[in-house]
Amino acid sequence: MPFWVKRVYDPPSPEDGPRVLLDRLWPRGLFKEKAQVDWWAKELAPSDGLRRWFGHDPEKYPEFVRRYREELKENPALARLKALGEKGAVTLLHGAKERRYNNAQALLAILEEGSLTGERGV
Repeated sequence: MPFWVKRVYDPPSPEDGPRVLLDRLWPRGLFKEKAQVDWWAKELAPSDGLRRWFGHDPEKYPEFVRRYREELKENPALARLKALGEKGAVTLLHGAKERRYNNAQALLAILEEGSLTGERGV
């Protein structure tokens, strides 16, 4: 299951596979046609409270990942995401300016560690 992370404002590329936006709010100034989002997975985005608490502060990132993992534990949309990944590459999209400390990178780390289901690797 190859998962990639891109900023939704980055141009789509043929190797992206399905493009999954992981934000609750649509990114400012971006037309849906230009973004080429296949699934706007609002249900996989961090809660508003968690997102506001984190604020893309690198020092809070480890705790953000832990709390986000807890929010995702019972989320049925995660199975849909994993099923997409079993078919090939999937690009996880985020709207944040911060490329390293964001929810898409956090979800990628969570998927790779397999901490939600006890599995390993993506």
